[in-house]
Order: sequence, then C-alpha cells, then structure tokens
Amino acid sequence: MAGTKAGAAKAAATNKARHGKDFYANIGRKGGKAGRTGGFYANRDLARVAGAKGGRISRRGPAKKAE
Repeated sequence: MAGTKAGAAKAAATNKARHGKDFYANIGRKGGKAGRTGGFYANRDLARVAGAKGGRISRRGPAKKAE
C-alpha cells in the first residue's frame, strides 16, 4: 500500500518500533543543528533576492486587475 495514508501510517509505526518513539524528533533535531545560515529571518536581503529570483522564474502570468 505504498503511497497511501494507510501505508504512511504503517511505515511510521514501523520506524518508531525499530528506532524508538523519538525517531522523527531526532531527524528534525539533526537537521536543525546542521543549519548554519539562520534562514531568511536572519538575513532580510537574502530573502528579498530569493523572492525576486522566484518571481522571475514563476510560470504564472502577470496579475490581473480586479474591477
């Protein structure tokens, strides 16, 4: 049943049984500790540049004026 909610729940239960109840918390902790940049909150200029880059490559058309 891969790719379904039931399959995901079964996989999560298996992971918790094999690796402990804090399996997913440990994954998140490792990811948080690995980060070095501080994210967009720490660097507003980086956020502005990234947003502009995303806007340039967006596949959406120009905004339509509401009447």
